[in-house]
Amino acid sequence: MGKTRLNISMDQDLADFAKLFATENRTSVAEMVTQYLLSLKRTVEGQSTEGILSHPAFVKAMEEAQTKLRKGTAEWHSYDEVFGD
Repeated sequence: MGKTRLNISMDQDLADFAKLFATENRTSVAEMVTQYLLSLKRTVEGQSTEGILSHPAFVKAMEEAQTKLRKGTAEWHSYDEVFGD
């Protein structure tokens, strides 16, 4: 299947974190987003799904984020608030 370009906008601190996480895990931000959306698509379509990205922290973070977004309890913080000294 051919690829297409999709531009997304996000907070700079989140983009920086995504780039760092991708580099540390020898992947790309595009691949992380692709694998997340593929997993979501499989779940919605009722197909069995497995943790596509093997990093347990990524899977746990995505599950927690989904839960907070669904419940409306997500709180937004700056990068420095989350990862600062």
